[in-house]
Amino acid sequence: MRWRQRVPLSLQFTALALVHLVAAAALAVVLAQWLRPVWAALLAVVLLAPLLVYQARRAFAPMNALFRALAGSVASYHDGDFSFGLAWEGRDELGELVASHNALGLALREQRVALVQRELLLDTMVQNTPVAMILVDPARRVVHANIAARKLLGDGHRLEGRAFEDLLAATSDAVREAFARGGDGMFSVGQDDADAGEEIYHLSRRGFRLNGRRHELVMLRQLTAELRRQEVQTWKKVIRVISHELNNSLAPIASLAHSGAELLRRGQHERLPTALATIEERARHLEGFIRDYARFAKLPAPRLQPVSWRRFVEQLRSQVEFRLEGAVDERTARFDQAQLEQALLNLLRNAHESGTAPGDVAMAVRRAGEGWRIDVLDRGSGMNEAVLSNALLPFYSTKRHGTGLGLALAREIAEAHGGRIALLNREGGGLCVSLVIPD
Repeated sequence: MRWRQRVPLSLQFTALALVHLVAAAALAVVLAQWLRPVWAALLAVVLLAPLLVYQARRAFAPMNALFRALAGSVASYHDGDFSFGLAWEGRDELGELVASHNALGLALREQRVALVQRELLLDTMVQNTPVAMILVDPARRVVHANIAARKLLGDGHRLEGRAFEDLLAATSDAVREAFARGGDGMFSVGQDDADAGEEIYHLSRRGFRLNGRRHELVMLRQLTAELRRQEVQTWKKVIRVISHELNNSLAPIASLAHSGAELLRRGQHERLPTALATIEERARHLEGFIRDYARFAKLPAPRLQPVSWRRFVEQLRSQVEFRLEGAVDERTARFDQAQLEQALLNLLRNAHESGTAPGDVAMAVRRAGEGWRIDVLDRGSGMNEAVLSNALLPFYSTKRHGTGLGLALAREIAEAHGGRIALLNREGGGLCVSLVIPD
C-alpha cells in the first residue's frame, strides 16, 4: 500500500492556518462596513469554519488512511500473516514510523520462515527416529505420537486423542509392569514365535510444562539388535580373557614341569616340593576359573518344586543381610530353590556393593498377575543409560575385579523359569532390580 505526502504535514498545517487567518481577517474588514467590528469578526469565523474543516479533513485523509492500514497490518501480524508492507513517500515522522513498521514485518517474516524450517526438520527427525515417542497431556491423552509409536502401540494407526491408559491396557504384561514401576529402566517382551526370541526395550519418561500445563514425554527404545551386536563384542572379549588366563596358568605349569624333570634327572629332590606346590596352585586357580565360567554356560534346566515363600526368605536372610518390605506371602510357589536363591544372592550382594547402607538394602515379594515379582532395592548411585543398556550382558562389569556374571546369571535363571528381569533407577537415587517368575 502506498500513500503520497510530498509536503510535510507540519508545513501543510501551518500554511492552512495562515490562509484561513488571512481570509478571516479580509472578510471581517468587508463585513465591518455594515456591522460592528466584533460581530464582523465572529461572522467571518462562522462563515469560514466549514471551509476550514473541509480543508483539514483533506489534509488529514492520507494520514488517517495510513493509520487504518497500520492497524490492519498489526491485526494481520497477530493472526500470523506477515505478508503486508506499507509505503509512505514523505520524509517526515510518519515516514520513519512506516519504515520501522516494515522492518518489523520483514524480521517477523524471516523468523517465521526459519521457524517453519526448524519445525519441518524436527518433525522429520521425530517421525523417522526408531525410538517410539509419545507426548501425553495432563488428562493422560496422547497429544503426539511418531511413526514408531504408532507401530508399537497402535498397529500403525494414529494415536492422537486416545487415552494413554487404554493403549497400555492393550499391551503385554511386561510393558504395563514397566510403566507401573515408574522411572527409567529396561524390560523384555517375549515373542509368540519361539524362533523370534525376546525383544528388549529401554523406557524413559520425562515431565515438563507446555503452555503452562504439565505434560509427559514417553520414549521406548528397542535395544535388541544393539544388544546382539554388543553380545558378539562381549564374547570376543571373553575369548581374550579366557586365553589370557589359560596362558598365565599353563605357561608356568609347563615351565615348572620341565624344571621338575630336570631336578629329578639331577637328583635334586629337595627343590621338587616347591615346584609341585606352585604347579598345584596354578592348576587349582585355573580349575576355579573354568568352573565359574562353566557354571554360567551350563546352567541346568530348573527343577520346579513347591517352595514356601516364608521359609525361602528366612533361609536367604541367614546368608545375606537385607530389609524386607511388606509382609511375606504365606502361599507357596513353584521354582528351583537353589537357582533362585543363587540369583537373589547375586542381586543382594550387588546392592550391598553399590555403597548402600546395610539397612537400606531391601527386598519385596508380591503377587503380580499370574506370577510373582521379587524386587531388590538399594540406595546406591544407580546406573546411567550406557550401563543400563549393558548391565545384563554376560561378562560386562563396571567393577575392577568383577566377573560380570551376577546380573547375567540372574537373567538366565529368570528366563529359564519362563520369567524376566528388569532394571530401573529409583526416584531419590538407587536401583530396583525386578525379577518376575510365573506361578
